[in-house]
Amino acid sequence: MKINDPIKNSMGLETERIGTGSSKKAEKSVATAKSKESVTLSPLSAQLQSLESTVASSEAFDAEKVEAIKSAIASGQFKVDSGKVADGLISTVKDLLSTQKS
Repeated sequence: MKINDPIKNSMGLETERIGTGSSKKAEKSVATAKSKESVTLSPLSAQLQSLESTVASSEAFDAEKVEAIKSAIASGQFKVDSGKVADGLISTVKDLLSTQKS
């Protein structure tokens, strides 16, 4: 049974077998297929690039605060406020449930 790849066939690409002279023909097909392709970017892509550069240039977290928490954990002085954690979880679940109903 022979399996054909419709994507390769539709693009004019050929598979190369070892020991045959079809590699030059396959390279020519690839070059021809590439020369016919074009890409057009929407104006949204420029906005995304601008947003990406803004995010990359800003700090995502406070490094000093992270170090303070790390040292508190390492020394055994870090305390977790279970009430705050529970309130945060409940709030998050409420937000998720309300967005699913909308």
